[in-house]
Amino acid sequence: MKPKNRQKNILDLLRAMQDELQVEQLSEILGVSPLTIRRDLMELAEEKAIIRTHGGCMLAGRVAVDTEYHKKVAKNFDLKQKIGQKAATLVKENEVILIDDGSTTFHLATSLGNISPLTIYTNSLVLATELSRYSNITLSILGGVINQESYSVFGSDTERILENIHFDRIFMGMDWLDENGKCFVKNPSVASLAQAMLKSGREKILLGDHTKIKVDSGFSYGSLADFDLWITTSGIGKGQLEKYQRIVNISVQK
Repeated sequence: MKPKNRQKNILDLLRAMQDELQVEQLSEILGVSPLTIRRDLMELAEEKAIIRTHGGCMLAGRVAVDTEYHKKVAKNFDLKQKIGQKAATLVKENEVILIDDGSTTFHLATSLGNISPLTIYTNSLVLATELSRYSNITLSILGGVINQESYSVFGSDTERILENIHFDRIFMGMDWLDENGKCFVKNPSVASLAQAMLKSGREKILLGDHTKIKVDSGFSYGSLADFDLWITTSGIGKGQLEKYQRIVNISVQK
């Protein structure tokens, strides 16, 4: 991996985890020596992108916060990053896209900096912060009630706004998926907003790694049949994968 690509990965990790990271952690995650990581951190510090700490680093100009959302973003980081990077390859110049507030869609947002021009709508305050770094992106935040746990907006006002916009592509996540292909979230208000999002796009793409397949309580907002594509990761049993493939096109990232 080239130094600039590796350094971008370091910044992506810091933004996702919103915490101080140690040289040893970065060395293990990125598969390079601690010496190489220290060189990368020296360059990033010179660019004022990070602040060096004892044995590690943190983002410059930002206080590390420990929230449930960022814990979700950091969980299964490698899997979500693969999905986000694949999803970004589907986005074309001049498109108008919608990205929801999922933890996997965060990794899509950090991969859109080279697509120009682009118009993005989101209900995620966290994604809005990340996407505002890119001058090539025209960014709009959907209005609504703020959910302080997920740093996103939702509610009837948000749903009414969606009625008046048609998107080229919609990227959405899920909390879990059952064996029959039903998509679930934890909150009924989030489920209602997800249903409104599904009605407002030409192409609908689901982002979710294989660990989301489980039986849990929650609220169903739709099924795999409501999507044109599901981007996931390897780890789904052959029989279950074939069952899902009869419902939706699937792109499996290894």
